[in-house]
Amino acid sequence: MGWLRKHAAYPLLTPGMAWLLIFFFVPMGFMFVKSLQTVTVDETFHQHYTLTWEWSNYTEAIRTYHSQFVRSFLYAGIATVAAFLIAYPLAYVIAFRAGRWKNLLLLLVIAPFFTNYLIRTLAWGTLLADDSIVTRALDAIGFLTVTDALGWTSEHRLLATPFAVVAAITYNYLAFMILPLYVSLEKIDKRLLEASLDLYANRVRAFLRVTLPLSLPGVFAGTLLTFIPATGDYVNAELLGSPQTKMIGNIVQSKFLVINDYPTASALSFTLMAIMLVLISIYARILGTEEVTTT
Repeated sequence: MGWLRKHAAYPLLTPGMAWLLIFFFVPMGFMFVKSLQTVTVDETFHQHYTLTWEWSNYTEAIRTYHSQFVRSFLYAGIATVAAFLIAYPLAYVIAFRAGRWKNLLLLLVIAPFFTNYLIRTLAWGTLLADDSIVTRALDAIGFLTVTDALGWTSEHRLLATPFAVVAAITYNYLAFMILPLYVSLEKIDKRLLEASLDLYANRVRAFLRVTLPLSLPGVFAGTLLTFIPATGDYVNAELLGSPQTKMIGNIVQSKFLVINDYPTASALSFTLMAIMLVLISIYARILGTEEVTTT
């Protein structure tokens, strides 16, 4: 009886574990096998895949597309930092200063999710188009005009630039940063802040020594929820970028759905996941608090 009572919760894990096994681990296993195959084309132009344990698919994928890997992590990193700088003050205000407007502000945060992701991205294309109000206004004040040392001027644009891609990624994943930060800040006991002020700490010092450390679990969750999908994103770079702003997600999408080079696409996907796991492990160890570790 005692054993049953102690392990009664484990059967509740069965549906979730079965779901992960069928729809995550099994497909991942098939994709790993696919990454070690070679592809041949017969005289009828049909592709045939043979498991030859071709580990060179990984080294070749990294050698060929290393610039897209670097670009993906760079764009995702910039977007994550930008989202944090925007989200933290907003989450702080909602948690501590919103009062009766708290629910309305939270609704406004998640309101963009009522619209399709693709539509939101296309809207950014309209907003940053060469003939849009935003672009014309910035151009009118000379923000988009650059003059070099020789006096030559060149007109810059917003669309089909790294700025457009990073800005759209930041916007599309901003709520993933705001909500964990809000939950973490909202859980902070206000009496701790009052105690720090009573102990002669100014508001800046109280924030740095009390509020920020206690909100680290939200920072950890928000940055991961933003950085991970942003790294693999391909929609923003496809619709708002140019060939010079392609990310690794664009290469994987093209290999899978256009070129049908499944071994290379699978190798790229596993390489990206491996790098992400290493970075996340390092990040968790650096940030590491007890609550973050359990998260």
